[in-house]
Amino acid sequence: MATATRKTAGTTLAKEAIFAWEGKDRAGKTVKGELRANGEATVNATLRRQGILITKVKKKSFTSGKKITDKDISLFTRQLATMMKAGVPLLQSFDIVAKGHSNPSVSKLIQEIRADVETGTSLNQAFRKFPLYFDALFCNLVGAGEQAGILEDLLTRLAIYKEKTLAIKGKIKSALFYPVSILAVAFIVTAVIMIWVVPAFKTVFASFGADLPAPTLVVMAISDFFVKWWYLIFGGLFAALYFFFQSWKRSLKMQRFMDRILLKAPIFGAVIRKATIARWTRTLATMFAAGVPLVESLDSVGGASGNAVYLDATKKIQNEVSTGTSLTVAMQNADVFPNMVTQMVSIGEESGSLDAMLGKVADFYEDEVDEAVASIASLMEPLIMVVLGVLIGGLVIAMYLPIFKLGSVV
Repeated sequence: MATATRKTAGTTLAKEAIFAWEGKDRAGKTVKGELRANGEATVNATLRRQGILITKVKKKSFTSGKKITDKDISLFTRQLATMMKAGVPLLQSFDIVAKGHSNPSVSKLIQEIRADVETGTSLNQAFRKFPLYFDALFCNLVGAGEQAGILEDLLTRLAIYKEKTLAIKGKIKSALFYPVSILAVAFIVTAVIMIWVVPAFKTVFASFGADLPAPTLVVMAISDFFVKWWYLIFGGLFAALYFFFQSWKRSLKMQRFMDRILLKAPIFGAVIRKATIARWTRTLATMFAAGVPLVESLDSVGGASGNAVYLDATKKIQNEVSTGTSLTVAMQNADVFPNMVTQMVSIGEESGSLDAMLGKVADFYEDEVDEAVASIASLMEPLIMVVLGVLIGGLVIAMYLPIFKLGSVV
């Protein structure tokens, strides 16, 4: 019977909407507000019991809004932590954050969580209903905060963690975006030259009546291929990229393969490894400082690292720690962490300040990522200029060689 009641309640809640209402209280003063209900009749009945004479009720419609990003969740966490530290009640904090957000999608999400909490659901269970936005680490920390009565402190820790993680991701993306965008532009420019510019030169060269230089013949042959099969080249390239990224996203084998390749890649591999270690140690420090047991903390750490190699290593570490092995020895056996990291963890275990030592390691590697990204940016600029110069300059020279020899032909 209880199960049937819960199912009915869940069905009713799913049909609820937010209604904006306006009316007059017992003193005749105009009042207004919002109420979540499954229809206007429910709104009227609820407010009538409160002694409010309704003059207007309107269902609020949410525009589709933009996609909810990690940055939106990070900002929401920071705002909620700030509100609670200031002593604002939880439900009122949700209202303030929802109304102040510029993205309607986030406002709707917050209102749905608020409605669950208002009906007696714990905060971490309300978050667990939206795994797309709140991962296991987020929900576990919120749950630990609720149990220990330090929710505002753990929300602050979560906000700091998410802000630092976003900063690391942003730096890696900025390091990769510049060369990738330049190479894409170079490909488009080369395709334009091959499809429209070179054929114009070809008609001019046909009247020369002399043998063309080998570089020119090679470029003209490539141009003929582009002109004849341009739809296959562009279609095949876009299809290959699409299927590559889809398989990378969906296939665990592909993720492991690509993550290994990325860690060994020249120049970028070292940066990705440092960023992964920074996220791994930052996550474990945050979980451990929140009072979550080490073995349970490792459940969330591997996935949060963002690398399948470190995910597999974390599972191995967790198995060894659960059988009584120290974290230091388990990390050494995993063979994916530098000696400095394991030494700092060893000191943390011996001194009883593991979370502080892990935090220091995370700070160190975050600074290392900053320096590495800055050096890569300065290194890639001249390297890309050389590549573009050789590519575009080679094409121009190849097409102008017959013109330079025009005098000898005449």
